Amino acid sequence: MESGSGLDPSNKSKGSGNGGEGKFGAFLKRVEPFLPRKDLNPLELRSWAKKTGFVSDYTGETSSTSTGDKLGESSSSGYDLPKGRGDDGQTDQVSSRQTDREPILGRSRRSDIGSDSSRSKPGSIVEERGSNRNEDRNADETPLENEGGGKRSRDLENGCYYPGGGEDGGGWAKPIVMKYGLRDNPPTFVPLIYYGLQHYLSLAGSLVFIPLVIVPAMDGSDKDTAAVISTMLLLTGITTILHCYFGTRLPLVQGSSFAYLAPALVVINSEEFRNLTDHKFREIMRELQGAIIVGSLFQCILGSTGLMSLLLRFINPVVVAPTVAAVGLAFFSYGFPQAGTCVEISVPVIVLLLICTLYLRGVSIFGHRIFRIYAVPLSALIVWTYALFLTVGGAYDYKGCNADIPSSNILINECKKHAYTMKHCRTDASNAWTTSPWVRIPYPFQWGFPNFNMRTCIIMIFVSLVASVDSVGTYYATSMLVNAKRPTRGVVSRGVALEGFCSLLAGIWGSGTGSTTLTENIHTINITKVASRKALAIGAIFLIFFSFVGKLGAILASIPQALAASVLCFIWALTVALGLSNLRYTQTASFRNITIVGVSLFLGLSIPAYFQQYQPLSTLILPSYYLSFGAASSGPFQTGIMQLDFAMNAVMSLNMVVTFLLAFVLDNTVPGSKEERGVYVWSRAEDMEMDSAMQADYSLPRRVAQFFGCRCC
Repeated sequence: MESGSGLDPSNKSKGSGNGGEGKFGAFLKRVEPFLPRKDLNPLELRSWAKKTGFVSDYTGETSSTSTGDKLGESSSSGYDLPKGRGDDGQTDQVSSRQTDREPILGRSRRSDIGSDSSRSKPGSIVEERGSNRNEDRNADETPLENEGGGKRSRDLENGCYYPGGGEDGGGWAKPIVMKYGLRDNPPTFVPLIYYGLQHYLSLAGSLVFIPLVIVPAMDGSDKDTAAVISTMLLLTGITTILHCYFGTRLPLVQGSSFAYLAPALVVINSEEFRNLTDHKFREIMRELQGAIIVGSLFQCILGSTGLMSLLLRFINPVVVAPTVAAVGLAFFSYGFPQAGTCVEISVPVIVLLLICTLYLRGVSIFGHRIFRIYAVPLSALIVWTYALFLTVGGAYDYKGCNADIPSSNILINECKKHAYTMKHCRTDASNAWTTSPWVRIPYPFQWGFPNFNMRTCIIMIFVSLVASVDSVGTYYATSMLVNAKRPTRGVVSRGVALEGFCSLLAGIWGSGTGSTTLTENIHTINITKVASRKALAIGAIFLIFFSFVGKLGAILASIPQALAASVLCFIWALTVALGLSNLRYTQTASFRNITIVGVSLFLGLSIPAYFQQYQPLSTLILPSYYLSFGAASSGPFQTGIMQLDFAMNAVMSLNMVVTFLLAFVLDNTVPGSKEERGVYVWSRAEDMEMDSAMQADYSLPRRVAQFFGCRCC
């Protein structure tokens, strides 16, 4: 007989007659003494609760009316562990609630209920009342190193979710342990600087590589590339500080978004600008500035008027996942075709990135996972040095050809076939270092006053909507990651409104793309375990200072284009993965969800391909990796109104817009339960008013809140 039996020796007095008592006494001699079980399986507790009717449904609600009263505010936030530990009755109720809900995500776990492994060992509830209660009471005080051994500690630091009650899997999943939370600060100023810069170094590819794509496409000079990089650094610093203190206040970096890159390339490769020779860079930049300003104003209105709060009812993980994934998939025709121009550089970069992020992710040096945190800058620096040795060693020296591309070779026929390779592979092909000043302060309207055209403004309005959807998923995932309560709809709307203001600044300064929350920031927080707002703001101040050093932008502008394209291949792939990871909040095995995501992604790639084939002259003018962005001028949508035709052909050639529209319509018209759809559950304004911790996490600074006349906004 197993230990933990429910037999009570005190019941022997209730036997009928002396014979019955003698038999029962002999039987008691064979009963093993009570010992707490060591092989507790949390699934058995859930099964026991189901069989006894203690839990009435799969939502974690109990049949006892007193449960909701005792849990109080904890019921409104599914992933918050109960703080109070009262009598045994209360502990039993809390325990049964925990058995049916994941303590991190706050959603039901139905797949294991009723399994064969959960239909035996009914005495498992005894340990929950006994020793496990003491373990739970001290769970937050136990150092990470003591929770289940060294391997388990390392895996928890890597972001793995382990059951935390014993070596053999008992207990409950524990949240990812953060070194510093939202309001935590290191004891000294030096670690604060280190952790702040750490965020931006890990996002280096997303922050500085977009100008290496758009400026050459606009026929801009190397000096222009350096100036745009400096402008992006300045805007990233300013907008991140604004978001940390006036937006959602989550530890999120605001920067140039890949969501704006595809439409920017569509405008750049439009027929109007293809044959433009004089001041082409400035003309296109001014066109982009005007479109971004209009799109950002739409985003500001969406967030500040409350329309975003209404829209949030229809934006769920099944919509966000394929939309964000389509942002990365939109560049598959640009990625390796551009990186392949110099395979001796691009292939080593991709291989190094995979080795650092996958094979060396568990290696720690002085307690830091440098290969995971700094995978992009480390890989780029190593291969950049390797390319420098190739250049100095004469690997790209051709007889009679000069490294000054293209002016010195334009009349030399022997060098024309080598000019392309030299331009993409040599580390000295850029003259940004010699032409850029030491000090340059980016200023508003530095490229001239913006141009406003209806066709490009319509494109950016759609794109700003997609960027808002992207940010909604990022807000939710980040709040869960840093173990904060989920923001309210008002906080999300405030964040979207501020992102619109940040894009307005990007349009005024002329960065070429709008500003939004970087999705890759989730991956960075997960790796670094640092979510301090103050650290992020300190790093942003350094970023603003670096933007004034013109030579720093010149150094970054001299990165070979093939190297930049290969790094972007990895970042775009990571964007796809982070987008699809939003499906973890849904029932991923649901045929409904699988169909919606699959159809949205496939048609989101195939429909734009249909629009992109209507470009007979583009194949003779544009490089192959720009063909997919040249459909706006000659697409099948023809009404005779040139502005409208251009806008609609451009919108329907954007993968992310088509994917979003399909997923949005399907998810909100196909029947499905909230649990199946994984509907985002936002906190209520009443909860925020009553919870001082939520107010400290999300409320505006006191003076700002008083200025706007709100208490918990």
